[in-house]
Amino acid sequence: MIPVNIINRYIFKEFLPPFGISLFFLTFVFLMTRIPDITNMVVNYNADITAILMMIMYTLPRFLEFTIPMSVMISVLLTFMRMSGENEIVALKSAGLSLYRLLPPVLVFCMLGTLLTLWITIFGVSWGKLAIKQKTVAMARSSIDLALQERQFNSQLKDIMMYVSHVDMKTKDLTDVFIEDRTVQGMTRISVAPRGKLIRSHNDSVYTIRLYSGMINQVDITDKTVSTIHFGHYDINIDLAAMQQGPGRIQKDLDERSLMDLLRFIRSGIQDKNQMSEALMVLHEKFSVPFACFAMGLLAFPLGVQSLSLRRSSGFGTGVLCLLVYYFFLAAGWSAGETGYFPPVLGMWLPNLVMGAAGIYLLRRNAREKPVKMPAIVTRSVRRVQNRCMKMMRHDMSA
Repeated sequence: MIPVNIINRYIFKEFLPPFGISLFFLTFVFLMTRIPDITNMVVNYNADITAILMMIMYTLPRFLEFTIPMSVMISVLLTFMRMSGENEIVALKSAGLSLYRLLPPVLVFCMLGTLLTLWITIFGVSWGKLAIKQKTVAMARSSIDLALQERQFNSQLKDIMMYVSHVDMKTKDLTDVFIEDRTVQGMTRISVAPRGKLIRSHNDSVYTIRLYSGMINQVDITDKTVSTIHFGHYDINIDLAAMQQGPGRIQKDLDERSLMDLLRFIRSGIQDKNQMSEALMVLHEKFSVPFACFAMGLLAFPLGVQSLSLRRSSGFGTGVLCLLVYYFFLAAGWSAGETGYFPPVLGMWLPNLVMGAAGIYLLRRNAREKPVKMPAIVTRSVRRVQNRCMKMMRHDMSA
């Protein structure tokens, strides 16, 4: 009889190749979603390659937060599907080993995935998101073009918020311009104009936004007065060099706070119920997503040795389908928790409980030689996901 430790080491080593391949492929696919933004920054805002690489690096933790649990499940699923297809599971059962004896390498592998994802969610995600915001602000203050993104409220420039419906990057013509100017202490100027133009002076750090046929609503907080001014044209001068010398403090969103900072924020006694619910959801998400490695790994183990119908289908497609179900539950829990009437802890941990319970149920059935036949709709969905993944892979390879 083969010693159990040798079998455990063999199974654990089999997890590593599919995990590495899945992690690389899924992370690459997630990064492809950033290509339009990156192209826009290069073409329209003249961002250099160093800035682009830094932005990609800052984005990676957010992607890895999800691709690591996905890769853990897919690697466990593919490994046991291969072993089942080559009758290795049958041979091990014939040698007197039950499925429970094959569980330790799965648990160890899932624990390593959980620890890695936990490190990323606690330290990497908040760091990456905050670094992206700081880098964007720095780029906007070095080139005002980046702060003129269409149909967005842009507040990267200190004390100035702008909204532009359309920007012609060649002529620098602006359409439907809204500017809130707080550069003068105690004074707020809100300028609205149907059109404008960005003018660059001889000084590379000074820009002028010239507005046409608009109006200014001026609020003097000190004197508590409000005035309205109509103009034919009006110039707003922006000195980027002065803004770089006084960058100000960047306001952190909840998901940009570190763990300790988030805990201090929660303990500070928030009066807004919705804000408290959102903070608690962000906190629980930092731990629930890493522990999805355990939930998805426990589900992938019995699925890998389940039935012949699954062996004929794609393991990658099966894994992606299960992950879509998991993240559907996670998104539903987040939406319900935002209302404040659904417990945040339940909304963030319910997907793990559902998937983990399903995995334990399937494992017990398989250990008793009572496999559960998957419904036809599930197998058809798996085949559709498989075909879609194959088309994506062929498209990426041809590109």
